[in-house]
Amino acid sequence: MERDRGLAPEWEIERWFNSAEPLTLAGLRGRVVVGVAFQMLCPGCVQTALPQLRQVHDGFDRKRVAAIGLHTVFEHHAAMTPVALEAFLHEYRLGFPVGVDRAGPDGGMPVTMARYQMQGTPTLLLIDALGRLRLQHFGHVPDLLLGAQIMRLVDEADGLGLSPGGAVGADKEQAEDAATCAADGSCG
Repeated sequence: MERDRGLAPEWEIERWFNSAEPLTLAGLRGRVVVGVAFQMLCPGCVQTALPQLRQVHDGFDRKRVAAIGLHTVFEHHAAMTPVALEAFLHEYRLGFPVGVDRAGPDGGMPVTMARYQMQGTPTLLLIDALGRLRLQHFGHVPDLLLGAQIMRLVDEADGLGLSPGGAVGADKEQAEDAATCAADGSCG
């Protein structure tokens, strides 16, 4: 899903796991953010998306790439509580930060899921070092393609003079003209 070049909407998180402090997209500027919206009872999430996110977390420099899970429950609320999520993360040995998406009004669609107009889970979110949503994809993205897209965004951040922590060395206009990666992996 192609997006405009505005900032990615902030996530509404009720509780964080595997993070010493609450995380915000604004606080992660300067790093590429690889986010995966998932549910514990989603087979595609458990079989492909979460193992892939673990590979990103383990394989990339954490000062440059942040791998973050977003537990966004839109069904089976009674089964997917924070207590169950904590056990799930432990059993599957998932050590990357995971935020619990704030429940929507009347138990409907969670807040962040609605902001991003997600179709379901798993949904991959790639946010560049300037905080812009560059790719949103429902379903699985092959590992090689995802790795290439992440490296393009890391290289782009390097070219703009971004350092881990968000210092910008390039002027704002140059940063706004940076390439956008499409779902097929092309950047232009």
